[in-house]
Amino acid sequence: MITSALVPEPRAKLVEIPRYSRVAGARDIAWNVASNESPLPPGPAVVAAVARAAAQAHLYPSVGGDALVDAVSRHCGVPPDQVLVGGGSLALLQLALTTFTGAGTQVVHAWRSYEAYPILIGIADADAVPVPLDGDHRHDVGAMLAAITSRTAAVIVCNPNNPTGTALPEDLLLRLIEAVPPGVLVLLDEAYREFGDSTISAPELVRTHENVVVFRTFSKAYGLAGLRAGFALGSRGVVDTLRSVAQPFGLSSVAEVAAVAALDDTARLDEIVGTVRSRREIFSAQLRRRGIDVPESRSNFVYLPLRERAGQFAQACRNAGVAVRAFDGDGIRVTVGHSEAEERILGVLDAW
Repeated sequence: MITSALVPEPRAKLVEIPRYSRVAGARDIAWNVASNESPLPPGPAVVAAVARAAAQAHLYPSVGGDALVDAVSRHCGVPPDQVLVGGGSLALLQLALTTFTGAGTQVVHAWRSYEAYPILIGIADADAVPVPLDGDHRHDVGAMLAAITSRTAAVIVCNPNNPTGTALPEDLLLRLIEAVPPGVLVLLDEAYREFGDSTISAPELVRTHENVVVFRTFSKAYGLAGLRAGFALGSRGVVDTLRSVAQPFGLSSVAEVAAVAALDDTARLDEIVGTVRSRREIFSAQLRRRGIDVPESRSNFVYLPLRERAGQFAQACRNAGVAVRAFDGDGIRVTVGHSEAEERILGVLDAW
């Protein structure tokens, strides 16, 4: 952070917010299972579309990603004016927080959950209100509702939750959404939805609840983490407001073309999701046989609640050529889909 007297000081809240941690040198380790990336690259049709788009990289993309808006509209069955696209779901979540929260307001979210949330909330100049997870590593719906006050501007729900992988039962999720006051936004982060089994319809949610905004990404199940593309579904009023303040040209033409092609490539989506689900169940069972109380994951990763041993275990994995994500004092997150990496982790556990 800047400290020189020769430049302006940043807002005090920006000095205080936590930094997004990273696994140093993860790309140089034999197996990087720290970042929840797809075990497979995008399919040939997507790669070909990217190559064609790259040849036109000297041209600006459309201002609002119109081709992807139309593709998402068809895919989700919602009108185009209820779809917003951008450079990843995180960028869209930041836009929503910056637009609808601010100084003097609060944002309720579960914790531990996605570590970017406190950062985004701080950038918006709002106050984060973290609510501890319940004993099953899920959002504590009752406690989150109790945390809502007259200052609450938004509630973030990460479902399935990162890093625990757990998903709220549908009745509890609906209870939470129904109980949040109409003037408070429910920001539903569904980055890992494809890996679960939820039957709740996002289009129906935004049709019946004007305060709900659903965020999706192409980084996980669609294998486009390196291109940064995502979308949000919401009521016409909310989406129109967000579109009016969104950064022009916020979605690159290459990312837009790739995302449109990925929506059409259902065979690759099924392959990625099938691989993840299969390896997730196998790896979870192997961990449980070794005495690890692994929560039921509906994501592309599993969570090992090792508490104070998390940092030491991460280092032991690193020594074995595997980069995992450690949350000191809480647990370890392991992206699934690579059997050799999983075998190495099990070997570390056996020797632990």
